[in-house]
Amino acid sequence: MTLLAQVQAPEIDYKLLSPVLALVGGCVVVMMVGLFRSHLVRRSLVPALTAATLLIAIGLTIWIWDPGDREPIIEGALEMDTLTLGLSMLFYAAGLVTIVLSMRADAPRVAGQGEYYALLLGSITGMVVLVGAENLITLFIGIEVLSIPLYVLCATELYRRESLESGLKYLVIGSVGSATLLYGLALIYGATGSMQFDGIASALGGDELSVTDPLLLTGIGLTMSGLAFKASVAPFHQWTPDVYQGAPTPITTFMAVATKAAAFGILLRLFGEALGLAQLDWAPALAFLAATTIVIGNVGAIAQRSLKRMLAWSSVAQAGYLLAGVVVGTNLGLQATVFYLAVYLLMNVAAFAVVVARERVSEFGDDLASFENLGRSNPWLAWPMTIAMLSLAGFPATGGFIGKFFLIDASVDGDYTWLGIAIVVGSIISLAYYLRVIAAMWMGRYEIEMPSVPPRRVKPISGWSPEADTRAQPEVAVVAIVCAVATILFGLWPDPLFDAARDVGAAISQLR
Repeated sequence: MTLLAQVQAPEIDYKLLSPVLALVGGCVVVMMVGLFRSHLVRRSLVPALTAATLLIAIGLTIWIWDPGDREPIIEGALEMDTLTLGLSMLFYAAGLVTIVLSMRADAPRVAGQGEYYALLLGSITGMVVLVGAENLITLFIGIEVLSIPLYVLCATELYRRESLESGLKYLVIGSVGSATLLYGLALIYGATGSMQFDGIASALGGDELSVTDPLLLTGIGLTMSGLAFKASVAPFHQWTPDVYQGAPTPITTFMAVATKAAAFGILLRLFGEALGLAQLDWAPALAFLAATTIVIGNVGAIAQRSLKRMLAWSSVAQAGYLLAGVVVGTNLGLQATVFYLAVYLLMNVAAFAVVVARERVSEFGDDLASFENLGRSNPWLAWPMTIAMLSLAGFPATGGFIGKFFLIDASVDGDYTWLGIAIVVGSIISLAYYLRVIAAMWMGRYEIEMPSVPPRRVKPISGWSPEADTRAQPEVAVVAIVCAVATILFGLWPDPLFDAARDVGAAISQLR
C-alpha cells in the first residue's frame, strides 16, 4: 500500500497532446467503422473520417501553436514545440493527399478500407511522436510506430507480386535499420548515463565525458546509420528504388515526403539538441555522407525508365541536399532544412500524382513511354509534371530553387562551402534525367536512350483512355495542379514559408 501511495501518474498537458490524441482516436474510429459491410460506408465514409481526423489534428495544431519556449510533457518524454508542430503539418498534408490519391486505387479495396486508412493514421501518429521525442526511448517507439504500418501498407496490393516483395524488403531492411539504431542509442546511453536529450547534452558539456570517447562516437555512428535507412541516405539507400516501385503509388507518395520529413526532423533534434557539443566530431562524417548521397542518387537516376524508380533515386539525392542543413548544426541550417522539406512535399506530390494518373490508363504503367506526347494529349497533367521536374532540378522561379539556395547559404555560413558546391554540381547532374521527362512529354519519342529493360505492359483500368484520364480521375489532376501552382507561388513569394521556418527554427535554442 505504501509503494502504491508513492507511485504518481505523470502530469500530462492534454491541450498540447491533443493532436496526438485526435490521431489515436481517429485511428480507432476508422478501424471500427471499417468493419461495416456497406459499400457506401467503406468506400466513402471511412476515407471521409480519415480526412476529418487529419483536419481536426491540423486545427488543434494551429490552436496550440506558440513560438515561445515550453516545457516537455509526459515527464519530459515529448516536446510539442514549433519544430514538432511544423513538421506535423507536413505529415497531415501528406496524409490528406494520400487519401485523395487512394480514392480509386486497388490497395484499400484489396486490403480493407478500415485497415488501410487506420494504418495510415497510425504511421502519421508515429511520425509526430518521433519528431517530438525528447528521450531515446520515445525516439525508438516513434520510429517503430511509424515503420510497422508502412511495412504492411507497402504490401496491400496482395495480388501483385511486386507489392508483396516491396513490403518484405522494407520489413527486412527496416528491421536491420531499427536494430542498428537501437544498438547505437544503447551505446549513447552507456556513454552519457542519460536517456533524456538535455541530460545527454549536459554530460557532453561536463568534465567527466570527452566528446571523443570511443563508446560515444560508436553510438553516434550506429544511430546515424539507423536513421539513414529511414532517410534514404547513401550507402543505406539500397531498399529505396525497389520499395518505391513495388508499393502502391499513393503509399509511395506518402513515404517519399512524410517519412523523409520525419527522419530529418529527428536528425535535427537529436544532433542539434542532444549531440550539438560533439558537432566537430560527427559533422565531417555527415558531410561526407551528404556528398556521397548527392552523387550516388543523381547518377543512379540517369538510367531509369520507371518514373517511380527515377523519383526514388531522386529522393536519395534530395536526402543529400537536406543533410547539409543537419551538418552545419546552426539555426540557419534548421530553417533551411524545414523550408526545403515543405517545398519537397509540394513538388514530389505533383510528380507522383501525375504518375498515378498515367499508370492507371496507360499500358506502359509508370514507364517513360507512358509520358510521351503527354503535352499534346493532356496538358493539364503535363504542366504540373514539368513544373515538378524543373523545381526538383532547382530552376529559378520555383520553390526548389529557393530551397536549394537556402541550403547552400546555410552550408557556406556554417563553413561547409564545398558542400554547397556539391549541391550545385548535383543539381547540374540531375538535369540529365529531369529534362528527359520533360522532353518526352513535349517532344515525343527521343532516339538516344540509356540501356534499360523494355517497358512492362500492364492492363489499363477498364473504360478509361489516355486522352480522358483527367476527366476520369479529376481529384488526382486537382492534386497535381494545386501542388504545381503552390511550387511556383513559393518560388516567387517564399515569405510565408520563410516566416514559418523562422518560427520552427526557434524551437532548438541550443543552435547558434
